[in-house]
Amino acid sequence: MNFKLESTAIQTAVAGLKFRTQAFINGTFADAVSGKTFVTENPATGRPIARIAEGDAADVDCAVKAARAAFESGSWSRRKPAERKQTLLRFAELVEANAGELALLDCLEAGKPIADCVNIDLPDTVACLRWHAEAGDKLYDRVSPTGPENLALILREPVGVVGCVVPWNFPAQMVAWKLGPALAAGNSVVLKPAEQTSLSALCMAGLAAEAGLPAGVFNVVPGFGPTAGQAIGRHPGVDMVAFTGSTEVGRLFLRYAAESNLKRIILECGGKSPQVVLADPPDLDLVAQNVVNSAFWNMGENCSCGSRLIVHQSVKDDLLDRITKLAGTWTVGDPLDPATRVGSMIEKPHLEKVLGYIAAGKADGAKLALGGRQILETAGGYFVEVTIFDEVTNAMKIAREEIFGPVLSVIPFATEAEAVAIANDTNYGLAASLYTRDLNTAHRVARAIRAGTVSVNCYSEGDLTTPFGGFKESGFAGRDKSIWAHEQYTELKTIWMQLA
Repeated sequence: MNFKLESTAIQTAVAGLKFRTQAFINGTFADAVSGKTFVTENPATGRPIARIAEGDAADVDCAVKAARAAFESGSWSRRKPAERKQTLLRFAELVEANAGELALLDCLEAGKPIADCVNIDLPDTVACLRWHAEAGDKLYDRVSPTGPENLALILREPVGVVGCVVPWNFPAQMVAWKLGPALAAGNSVVLKPAEQTSLSALCMAGLAAEAGLPAGVFNVVPGFGPTAGQAIGRHPGVDMVAFTGSTEVGRLFLRYAAESNLKRIILECGGKSPQVVLADPPDLDLVAQNVVNSAFWNMGENCSCGSRLIVHQSVKDDLLDRITKLAGTWTVGDPLDPATRVGSMIEKPHLEKVLGYIAAGKADGAKLALGGRQILETAGGYFVEVTIFDEVTNAMKIAREEIFGPVLSVIPFATEAEAVAIANDTNYGLAASLYTRDLNTAHRVARAIRAGTVSVNCYSEGDLTTPFGGFKESGFAGRDKSIWAHEQYTELKTIWMQLA
């Protein structure tokens, strides 16, 4: 199902949607073992969309056993890399052919603007699957430099059964970020999507089976974190967990691993990313566009959201004026409207959390420069205005804690050293942006900022060739994207041979 980004075509496409709502285990869609279901809702209207199978420990156990059986059979794990590549490329082709449907599912469940889903999320999802598929048969093992009496092979082998737990802010795309390298390496996967956004993952499971992925290699168990998520973390049959989500939940997975089988844990967690504008920025209109995009794209529900604007006092007022005017043009509204730039918060509790941070900013003495209110309440959804605070100090709550909403804090500084100190004065270290016309300054400051990705004179997470992950409480032991993602889904083995 593909459609034009035009209101009538979109509504027609929505009316034609058919939802996959059962768990997908061992190549088959089935109800949860308990028979329980839960409601997934449209956060733009507050109305239910469908009832989803509520998986728990019993369903996870079935999925892990199926994944283990598939792995041990070698139906995927011992298939030639070139053959795995062809299956994954067919999978990518099917995702592309069904990109319109997947975009609508993510728009409806996550409250994301349909234009972003169609033009950014799904193209990136397809590209990610293709990139990792193509990389799978181009990675070489090694021979160590031994003497003539020995031969030492250094091999990369698949880990085994990989549990993937993904968030709700980029539902289909985060599935691809985990699934692409994990499957390319030969692993079997048990995926738990966020309970708020299960539909696109279940749709993708059906497409993977259609592409020829053997039964048991890719399983999807929808459900809640304390039940299905914890069961994946504690299951002795899971060899590794790849998690993207909050730092709080990331800590739980480390605990689950310690209390079970010491499974490998890869975490990509929260952020409080600085956007540092020095005294010699490039064109201020260009800076303003990047700052606004970094802060408010995807409603600020983005782990690399540039929520702290650390700006030199000499350009602060001019830049703030441009940012405020530009941010005021970002339309907040119905995610199904192609003109909408900012959709809804994911659910009511999250809306209340974001509004609580806005109230805290006011109480701490920050100056509200734009927005700050809940709006469109008659629609029944969870909308908040694009919000900018001026005169923020880095000690304030809105500057310290991850809000995960469209709230930007403007923090002035006087010297380069002060800017770097403020940027690094956070528990997080996922991403950062830096603006300066001086190449030497760019190198020096980019190296000084403690973050996994530092973009210069732009807001960017890099592309599929660059690793994505963070320092400090933003990450643990791994990266998404790039060849480094392939390596983390493999075990390193040495074979030492004595020659005659």
